[in-house]
Amino acid sequence: MQYDEVVLGRRSIRGFETEAVPKKLLREVIEIAMRAPSSLNTQPWNFYVVTGEPLDRIRAGNVERNLAGVPDSREFRGHGAYKGVHRERQKEVAGQLFEAMGIPWDDKAKRQDWVLRGFRQFDAPVSVVITYDRSIHGGDIAPFDCGAVTNALVNAAWSRGLGCVVNSQGIMQSPVVREHAGIPEDQVIMICVAMGFPDHTFPANAVVPNRKSVDDAAVFVGFDE
Repeated sequence: MQYDEVVLGRRSIRGFETEAVPKKLLREVIEIAMRAPSSLNTQPWNFYVVTGEPLDRIRAGNVERNLAGVPDSREFRGHGAYKGVHRERQKEVAGQLFEAMGIPWDDKAKRQDWVLRGFRQFDAPVSVVITYDRSIHGGDIAPFDCGAVTNALVNAAWSRGLGCVVNSQGIMQSPVVREHAGIPEDQVIMICVAMGFPDHTFPANAVVPNRKSVDDAAVFVGFDE
């Protein structure tokens, strides 16, 4: 695939085939992703690639703790609820997904079931947990670099026929993830990516969110008209 085909064609995948993803293919995708730039070539990222029974234990622990009201323990800094235009974009994509899945806004049971899919990492056959070294924790550079490698990861996966969704719900209960993925304390859990072969019959997989225009996002300085 050409680069433009990957970037313009990629979308978040929330429904997956049950087919296992070969380890060789996952290694290839990660190898491509690690070409991402990083500050001073520090390459702070590490990947914990989880499948099978350990991933099932993470799903079960996430759901159990969240239903029990255990507070969020994600290890990155949050900013509270979205407001203004950011909240409007959040609501817009939620509306697209609910419409695709036939979930009315006032159907609390179906909405909760959708949220639980996120805690289960959308039942994907693979979860890639991205971490960085705790020795450089406290600044914004390492998380920025992890964002770059995560973007590269989902694009590399798409170019190889795999679908992904970047999923912070999957690491909301970080002690569960740390235990069953075998993540040592010298790592900070940044994010996880649910990955697998897309189920093309799953309605939400057809959703393509609206994007800001270049005019809304970019300011050009010093250019002639």
